[in-house]
Amino acid sequence: MQNNIVDAEMLLAMPLPKTLYIVDGLLPQGLSVFCGSSKIGKSWLMLEIGLKAAVGEPLWGMATEKCDVLYLSLEDTAKRLQDRLYKVTDCAPPNLQFMLTSQKIGSGLEQELQEILKNYPLTKLVIIDTFQKVRGANTALKDGMYAADYADVSALKQIADNYKIAVVLVHHRRKLGDANDPFNEISGSTGISGAADTNFILQRKRGEKNATLLVNGRDVEYQELTLEFDNLIWELVERKGSDELEAEHMPDFIFRLCDFLTDKTEWVGIASELLQQMGDVETSPLVVTKYLARYSCDVLLPLGIEYLTKRKSQKRLIKFIRSDVSAADNISKEPS
Repeated sequence: MQNNIVDAEMLLAMPLPKTLYIVDGLLPQGLSVFCGSSKIGKSWLMLEIGLKAAVGEPLWGMATEKCDVLYLSLEDTAKRLQDRLYKVTDCAPPNLQFMLTSQKIGSGLEQELQEILKNYPLTKLVIIDTFQKVRGANTALKDGMYAADYADVSALKQIADNYKIAVVLVHHRRKLGDANDPFNEISGSTGISGAADTNFILQRKRGEKNATLLVNGRDVEYQELTLEFDNLIWELVERKGSDELEAEHMPDFIFRLCDFLTDKTEWVGIASELLQQMGDVETSPLVVTKYLARYSCDVLLPLGIEYLTKRKSQKRLIKFIRSDVSAADNISKEPS
């Protein structure tokens, strides 16, 4: 491999190490951004993750990688940290280490972290709480917000990649939410979420005990965790992966269609006829083929139902065929 170029044949045969997960299936190596509103309990959760990883205890039933942990608690005093430890543990591990001050990005932080990682090679998790405390001064004015955000995150991501560790940046959410994409609530420009490998959003409505932790990343599947903050400890109530979430958001039309096709070996017609025979008065004929294109492979095929369609005489015909129908009964698969 020369000049960072690798051909496909070499890449296919090249032995590469597996991705390290500090928390199995949740927190991989690389650069993560963990966002939440002020005073929501982000630091309590970070401390809990740090403690679990330092002793190798599972977090919410998920295995952790036992390792040294470096926690840059840059908004706390030693007394405040001590009080926090008093409240959550009786025995603090010596391989969880704290820093209360640090340099800034571009002004010595990178060199500071590299020196620590060389002296403590078992360190696999670095938590920086908060990202704002290590931001480079006035870089946004000089380079523009997106470029400055991307450069700051990338500088720390390079350390995570070079040392094959996880670096977590604790950050704030915007006060104004985004119902279409909660990950747009990360304070700053999209350069922050774009440069990160994994993004976490902790949401909790005012006055509610439960919170939702949204997770999205390059090495983890999208997931939603319902958490409860009880006695200063975040407890897992429910965890849903992408498959479960997709099933939850599947339109009712698909479930009704499966019931309708239960006793049928073949059906041919147009969308409005299908809805009429199903007795479905809620679904518009305009969205039927969209739903079928989206869910036929994942839902209908596993049930042995093949979906076909073609346009004929200004109408789009739909055809369903059960896979156990004999070839003699199914000479032509195209809608006639």
